[in-house]
Formats: sequence, C-alpha cells, structure tokens
Amino acid sequence: MKIREAAIDDTENIKNVYLEAFDHSEAQMVSDFAINLLNENHPVKIISLVAIENNDMVGHIAFSPVYLTSTDKHFGYILAPLAVSPKFQKNKIGSSLVMHGLDIISNTGSFIVFVYGDPQYYSRFGFKTDLSKKYVPPYTLQFPEGWQVMNLNSAVLPEGGKITCVNSLNDPKLW
Repeated sequence: MKIREAAIDDTENIKNVYLEAFDHSEAQMVSDFAINLLNENHPVKIISLVAIENNDMVGHIAFSPVYLTSTDKHFGYILAPLAVSPKFQKNKIGSSLVMHGLDIISNTGSFIVFVYGDPQYYSRFGFKTDLSKKYVPPYTLQFPEGWQVMNLNSAVLPEGGKITCVNSLNDPKLW
C-alpha cells in the first residue's frame, strides 16, 4: 500500500470510497465534506491523504486546521473524515492513514489534534476524552463521548476554550 497526498484529480475516487464505506444515511454528506475539504482554499494547509493498493484508491483521510475563538490563532488540527473501502477494511489501512497524517502534523509544529469518533478506535493512537473536556467544539455533539484530543510533541496545551474550524466543517450536521 502507498499513501500520498490527495489531488483534485482524485475527487471521484475519494467520493466513491466514502459512498462505499458509510451508511447510506450519511454517505453523501460525508463524501461531499471530503470533497469540499479537498477543494477548500485556506491559509493553513489542509492535509488530505489517500491510500492506494494495486492502483486502486482504497482509503482517504483529512486533517484541517482548528483555532481557538479567543485568539483566532491556528493551534492544531481535527481529523475528519476517514474512510476505507469495505473490502479493504481490517487491513490496517485506516491506522496507516491516521499515523501518516499524525507524523505530518507533528512535523509542522502543531501540538494538538482533535477527533470526533469512536473512542475505542481512536484511543489506540493516543486520543483521550479527558483532555478534550476543556475544548468546546463548534456545535453541540450528539455523542459527546466521541470528542477526543491528542497532545503531540509533549507541548503545553492552551488553557482551553471554544474552537473554530475551516468552512467545510462548519455544518452542524457533521457534528
């Protein structure tokens, strides 16, 4: 498997990964979100990665910048979305995408990564729910236990507060 940066030419393949991987009720919304992130022009780089197996796109992940509303300074990223084609799941492709993205972010000097997802899955990478309690997501969460954070580089975290995200993630339906 090869992991590389996603390109605009990957749009249809990325969309198909999400349409295959997600339940019909949310597949279109999440695939649209992934494509919107890929196309969003933002001053801080949005990290979008794809996994390729035998010339087929089998996975995608994105990390977009987050800000504290109190300072409007970029201080970290949020992991969203992540998908692996169903026939390639359980092969550590999702884990490889997460780890590859975290390595990139760590090298940028950012020191915190958020995720809103299954704590059992994301805890294996070091995401913690207890650390996230002092950071308020942009919208009310349907599953508050899914709000997690990881401290990178052993940096001292900001005191907390409400976070804001890139435009593509500013939709309460995604939360």
